[in-house]
Amino acid sequence: MNAPATSPLRILHIDSSARPGISGQDRHGSHSRRLGERMIRRWSIARPQDEIVYRDVGLAPPSHVDAEWIAAAFSPPGARSDEQRARLAESDRLVAELIAADLVVIGAPMYNFGMPAPLKAWLDNIVRVGVTFGFDRARAGDPYWPMLPSGKRLVILGARGDYGYDPGGRQADVNFVETGLKAPLAYIGLRETDSIAVEFDEFADERLARSIAAAESRVDALVDRLVTDLKQCVAA
Repeated sequence: MNAPATSPLRILHIDSSARPGISGQDRHGSHSRRLGERMIRRWSIARPQDEIVYRDVGLAPPSHVDAEWIAAAFSPPGARSDEQRARLAESDRLVAELIAADLVVIGAPMYNFGMPAPLKAWLDNIVRVGVTFGFDRARAGDPYWPMLPSGKRLVILGARGDYGYDPGGRQADVNFVETGLKAPLAYIGLRETDSIAVEFDEFADERLARSIAAAESRVDALVDRLVTDLKQCVAA
């Protein structure tokens, strides 16, 4: 994470589940929201000085990219019309949140093997030529390069109806949630990633209960490890 370890960090917490509640608290609540709430609560206890910026794209989806957005984004900033600047205003806010964040925590449930549509809309809004990635067709070698400040970290907190989607699992090849997030976010410079997910939701039996418990333990361990790393940076 790119801020000095003794300075307050900024955590961008994004939820994308269509379910408004939290499992274990609300009927038909979201498991991904449950993991995200747990991580942020535990982090805030360990580091109360850090700022939490929360965005719920599940309940307040960003606008989808359309022809007007594309025309505005690919126009030189100084040549944009008032209408084009207005069309990109939401994207500008989302990009600014991402650039300012040291840690990005995304609640990303699996919908039909991929991420929810509002989360894809957020992703499309923040992958911006000349803003979060560079492109020069005359550049030797790779014409693309990331533009996000270095040192950021990504945590993906998921939920799946079936099981076996982790690397090496029976359905790892159709898990397009982590891949769909990691690839474009690494492309713009967010490369340090941890992923934790609840599985067996559709079975609603003891396997789901064990998966929730295991995921929560992993969230706790991840927070402890990241906070410890920050303390060791101070000691060094």
